[in-house]
Amino acid sequence: MTAAEVSQRVQIREAVGDDLLGVIEVGRQTWPSTYGPIAGDDYVAMGLAKWWTADATIPAIRSGRATVAAVGDQIIGVSVVGPLGDEIALWKLYVLPEHQGSGVGSRLLRTAISRATDDGWKSMVLSYLDGNENAAGFYAHFGFEFYERETAGSGVPDSIWVRRVLREDA
Repeated sequence: MTAAEVSQRVQIREAVGDDLLGVIEVGRQTWPSTYGPIAGDDYVAMGLAKWWTADATIPAIRSGRATVAAVGDQIIGVSVVGPLGDEIALWKLYVLPEHQGSGVGSRLLRTAISRATDDGWKSMVLSYLDGNENAAGFYAHFGFEFYERETAGSGVPDSIWVRRVLREDA
């Protein structure tokens, strides 16, 4: 099946409890290739242990903050949002490596933006690691603009924070 055929079969929907293992698997498959070359294997191991476990994922699913891209029963992408002060943050947006470039990530992001706008948020923020040029270009394409650099230390690349205004009247 071609990427275009898979993309046509993708359903974007709110995550449910039965999606838990599929959501975690997306993280386990995407983090090594995404962050290994940028931040190293120790960072990947830390991130998987901290953010891609059942304990870390269940609250996002239960609260309705997780959205999945699914082909049948297979979860091929995920996004997770949550409040950060008076803004909504996109905490996760990942697509399985074999489905990257097929439009699934764009659909997940558009859904997150649409829901945040409908829910009355004035802006959406997110961060990516300095050196992740794929993320930089992807988010810039959707109107996200730089506003802050955060230094983590310990040899981890800086986090680049970007923002997209959702409502001018806020």
